[in-house]
Amino acid sequence: MLRRTRTRDSLRYRRLPVIVGAGCSLLVGCKSDRENQEPSRVALAARTGPATSSGDTSARYADDGQWVRPAKDLQGTRFSGLTEINNQNVQNLRVVGTFSLGTTRGVEAAPIVSNNTMYIITPFPNFVYALDLTKKDSMPAKWTYKPRPVNAAQGVACCDVVNRGLVVDNGRVIFNTLDGRTISLDAASGKEQWVTQVADINLGESVTMAPLVVKNKVFVGVSGGEFGVRGWLKALDESSGKVAWTAYHTGPDKDVLIDSAVFKPFYASERGKDLGVSTWPADQWKIGGAGVWGWVTYDPELDLIYYGTANPGPWNPEVRPGDNKWSTTVFARRPDDGKAVWAYQLSPHDEHDYDGVNEDIVVDLPWKGQQRKVILRPDRNGYFYVIDRQSGEVLSAEPFGFVNTTTGVDLKTGRLQYVPQKATRLGEVTRYSCPAAPGAKDWQPSAYSPRTGLVYIPHQNLCMDEEGLEPNYIAGTPYVGTNVKMYAGPGGHRGLFDAWDPIGQHVVWSIKEDLPVWSGALVTAGDIAFYGTMDGWFKAVDARSGKVLWQFKTGSGIISQPMTYRGPDGKQYVAVLSGVGGWSGAIVAGGLDARDSSGALGFVNAMKDLPQKSTKGGMLYVFGL
Repeated sequence: MLRRTRTRDSLRYRRLPVIVGAGCSLLVGCKSDRENQEPSRVALAARTGPATSSGDTSARYADDGQWVRPAKDLQGTRFSGLTEINNQNVQNLRVVGTFSLGTTRGVEAAPIVSNNTMYIITPFPNFVYALDLTKKDSMPAKWTYKPRPVNAAQGVACCDVVNRGLVVDNGRVIFNTLDGRTISLDAASGKEQWVTQVADINLGESVTMAPLVVKNKVFVGVSGGEFGVRGWLKALDESSGKVAWTAYHTGPDKDVLIDSAVFKPFYASERGKDLGVSTWPADQWKIGGAGVWGWVTYDPELDLIYYGTANPGPWNPEVRPGDNKWSTTVFARRPDDGKAVWAYQLSPHDEHDYDGVNEDIVVDLPWKGQQRKVILRPDRNGYFYVIDRQSGEVLSAEPFGFVNTTTGVDLKTGRLQYVPQKATRLGEVTRYSCPAAPGAKDWQPSAYSPRTGLVYIPHQNLCMDEEGLEPNYIAGTPYVGTNVKMYAGPGGHRGLFDAWDPIGQHVVWSIKEDLPVWSGALVTAGDIAFYGTMDGWFKAVDARSGKVLWQFKTGSGIISQPMTYRGPDGKQYVAVLSGVGGWSGAIVAGGLDARDSSGALGFVNAMKDLPQKSTKGGMLYVFGL
């Protein structure tokens, strides 16, 4: 059952004036005071409790010691079977190597290790470095590749010029550039093998996601939901770079690669012809967003890829009545031909920019007496979904953060239940909507440990005021239609790092952080979970208790994805990239004015103090015992 808290009338709260009275500006602390006085009518919060089981503590997990993709494996677990560094000795970690990226924008990628070489991709201009790990005292660059992207691409990046990583597969280094190219290099020499232009910056398209390679196909999606793009996922031939298929996420079934003979969604609301057209007004679907800039995972047994689509455009929901399919949707597709097998829309008619790009972790779990093939998904809308990955049935959807914009998910229909009083309206300020536009958790990926059976979730605790505006579409320019101001949620802390029990459907332990936890998570068979903070602390915690065992202060905020590997000397190492930025850190990376509370689509208002807590600059840190 969802825990409900009785609160005061949200309609009264909405009638407060737009401008806060004298002596109280829209600062985080002041806002928190007002929130405590005027919460919403209905609020949901995560339940807490002990772990349902101790997980599988006896198994040993094979690990080749490499880390060839940001998520470690195709299933997206971010779990390492290495145990040399563990909860008994992690306090002895020390820096054994560093490397400067020479960049000042947000660093969200993971270091990648293959064949005794570490590969790093920077934010724009997307340089790729190959570092020689056999010379651990210096880690010199074996080669450097500079793709020379078009400078104008920076103008169509909504939320900093980030890159979420590269992959190594079949002797190739494959990555995307902000200006919409997918590139394959020879991993040994750095020699360019092929370059494919997949996106058009003149239409507002860019590419920030890390590709996934499955069955000799490279999967790439588009960013640009704030620029009126028409979202898609493409599959490229790994050998040649040629586009094998493109699946759009709005428009007629033939464009979405929906074939009625193959497509069998679980819920009735996902059935019907050309829903990607009929659930939009007129031709709005042509500029309706629904890109893919998060994560793709794969189940080799079912031979299906899983991924989520982004927000509909524009943000102002009154401009686009209807469910706006197939935005904010989880798709299961066949990798060979791209045909959709099922789809489930997480936030129909997305009212708060909750997107749907978060990770879908592929695991098998005991569920009510039987083993089920599921995906685990902490979504931006604030609910932790357990979804049957064969059928698309939602088995569970419980809040893992503070939520007052919706009242839950109806498991019979699959529908998210919105609170009408929290709807975004033209010319009217709706106050204290939680979670804020970045959601209870944004792109930052969680990790799953089969040893503990827990999911480790880095996320934020933010609320917002939002006002609908009249948007105007001009290709390649911002198309948002909403004014947002974010601030700290209940309790005043802006971030958390939680251990979630997907079977018990509750939080087992939680660490509160002052700033949003915008880094990814890593968990190991040594029963340690790692994450970073936006003021630069890299932390190791006991995966079962949440006790902080070790921490190290890096030179800039951490918004990247930590990883671990076995070096040429046979020893285990942990690596992370620091470099504050991204949407949450745009005030620092972009040098934005703290007085502009609507800056960075409202995130500046929640991060006014970040310039006093972190400076910009990209750096690799490698740790060992």
